[in-house]
Amino acid sequence: MAEPDYSYSTEEVERALAAVRTACLGLPQASERPSHGGPAFFIRDKKCFVMFLDDHHGDGRLAIWCAAPAGAQADLVETEPDRFFVPPYVGHRGWLGVHLIDIDQSELDAICLEAFRTVAPKRVLAELADSSEDQR
Repeated sequence: MAEPDYSYSTEEVERALAAVRTACLGLPQASERPSHGGPAFFIRDKKCFVMFLDDHHGDGRLAIWCAAPAGAQADLVETEPDRFFVPPYVGHRGWLGVHLIDIDQSELDAICLEAFRTVAPKRVLAELADSSEDQR
C-alpha cells in the first residue's frame, strides 16, 4: 500500500505540536528537548516517551512516535492502519506511530499518557497517581 502524499501547512504543524505539548508537558517530571531532528518528550530528562515528527526523512507524515504497552502496536496497526503505523528505528521495540491529523485532544492525551505510563519509573508513576487523586 503506497503512502499518501501529505503536505502540511506551518499552521497545521504548529497546532499539532501545541496539542502534543499539552498532552505531554502536564505529566509529572516531563520535559521537552530536541532529539533526532524534532521535539521529543522525556521523563526526568532521560527517558523518552513521545517524539514529534513532521515529514521525517520525507515520509509525508505529521505524527508522533510513542512508547506503547506490549501488543498495542500490532493491534492498532492492524485495526486502523490509516491512523497508526510501525515507526522506523523504534518500531521493533513496540513503539507506535500515530498520525496527528484528525486526532482530537482527548484521544491524543490518552495516547501520550499511556506512552508515559509504559516507560515511567515507579516513583514517577506514584506522582502521577497522586496528581490524579488531587484532581478528583
